[in-house]
Amino acid sequence: MLPLPDAVAADLDALLDRALAEDVGPGDVTTEATIPEGTRATARFLLKEDGVVAGLAVAERVFERVDPGLAVSWTAADGDRLSAGTVFGTVAGRARSILVAERLALNVVQRMGGIATAAARMAEAAAPAVVLDTRKTAPGLRALDKWAVALGGARNHRAGLYDMVLVKDNHVAAAGGICPALDAVGRYVRKTGREVPVEIEARTLDEVDAVLDAVADGARVDRILLDNMARRTDSGLDVSMLEEAVHRVAGRVQTEASGNVTLDTVGRIGATGVDFISSGALTHSVTALDVSLKVGLDAG
Repeated sequence: MLPLPDAVAADLDALLDRALAEDVGPGDVTTEATIPEGTRATARFLLKEDGVVAGLAVAERVFERVDPGLAVSWTAADGDRLSAGTVFGTVAGRARSILVAERLALNVVQRMGGIATAAARMAEAAAPAVVLDTRKTAPGLRALDKWAVALGGARNHRAGLYDMVLVKDNHVAAAGGICPALDAVGRYVRKTGREVPVEIEARTLDEVDAVLDAVADGARVDRILLDNMARRTDSGLDVSMLEEAVHRVAGRVQTEASGNVTLDTVGRIGATGVDFISSGALTHSVTALDVSLKVGLDAG
């Protein structure tokens, strides 16, 4: 089993406690009403579609949090690609405890597996461009969402507002333009001494030229975010503006494309020569991986 990333481990127990309190409250009345206290069972995790499994270590912690006496065993690891019909884990012990933990464990594995599977497919289609996630994650679940992205083979963008200067259109508007915004960034970096990457969004070719002029004058820019330059038209995806932007940048800084990024479009976007492609859909429009947990009574 892969170790939990620090960002996940730091708040996991508190997160699971909140989730269990939300779901179980003062007690699972259905389970208490129907299952004798001494009943023991074994449940199997079954994958019902091809995909990348993720969240197994978290699901194991769910069972442990509900009942340390539950025995969890996996035949796969986080990030493994499996085929539909694969049984990839079991949990055995008190039937009541398994049923109490079932929904939360499945929610984690289904959501993280859906993200990891989407990330794997998109990363393959985009190569050699690198697919990135965004901050469009479920509130409170960002560490889990981003871990699932990484398990699928895509890469994490910034974790939050604190680890990267990312000057977007609203920052540019509020600062009075691209040059004033980059001037302000330079003053901030010099004043604070914070060594963080600097990225700025450009929505037009004129804005790309403005960023490149600022770079030539000494502005600190590590990457240009080429936003919505791949445009949907009646005849399909038009990437001509994005191609021209990449041509103008000519490798002087890194390039990142965003907007209209789906599994169907990411290959064409990647073929323009951009270095990175960011996709909010990986985490804001999750299709859960189809996983079930089937309980069977132990003999005896």
